[in-house]
Amino acid sequence: MPRIEALENSSSPQRDNLNHQAIEDYLKTIYTLAEVESPVSTSRIADARQVKPGSVTSMLRRLAGLNLVNYEKHYGVTLTDNGEKIALEVIRHHRLLELYLMEALGFGWDEVHEQADLLEHVISEKLEERIAAALGYPTLDPHGDPIPDRDGSMMVMHTRPLSDVSPGELAQVARIPADNNSEMLRHLAELGLTPGALVRVTAVAPFDGPFSIEINGQNKVIGFTVAQAVLVVDA
Repeated sequence: MPRIEALENSSSPQRDNLNHQAIEDYLKTIYTLAEVESPVSTSRIADARQVKPGSVTSMLRRLAGLNLVNYEKHYGVTLTDNGEKIALEVIRHHRLLELYLMEALGFGWDEVHEQADLLEHVISEKLEERIAAALGYPTLDPHGDPIPDRDGSMMVMHTRPLSDVSPGELAQVARIPADNNSEMLRHLAELGLTPGALVRVTAVAPFDGPFSIEINGQNKVIGFTVAQAVLVVDA
């Protein structure tokens, strides 16, 4: 994993550590947003990180100076090769930790995101490898997101929102990208809309109306927001 060597150290190791974490968080955010649309705009980053656009612009300039992003005002931002490698390493840490927290420590899938966010910056490569080995070198996290390999490669998943599935079609739940929305995750678990579940859309009301679905032999009704949050593959 590339190290953030160009950062000028302050007199406070704690502050340096927070600076490095902020950089890694931004790179991870940019990578995730770029999966939907690239280049990534300043406003999208600001929304995702819940900060002011001016703060994002300041950080992007800093990241560009470290050769971690390509940034052009009014155009957006993309990751450099070094920036992408760091982002993928942090994502690997995060997703392995989420799975480990569930499998080994009994956390719920609606609890692990926050804990993994705290730990992803501080685990060593040795601990990361031990966690991966203990879990049997998994390829997916609890929410169905692919876990990057140690070399930075990652499985490509071709999914679509459940909201795009036509009545009569059978699909399989693959991913829940909004893994930071604990309330949504709890609701999806109650519905049975978890990775691997088979779901058939039986009816869709007009104008983005409710979706009638059949899952685990039961008929349920979900709203458009829920249907959009669940990514599926053809069954």
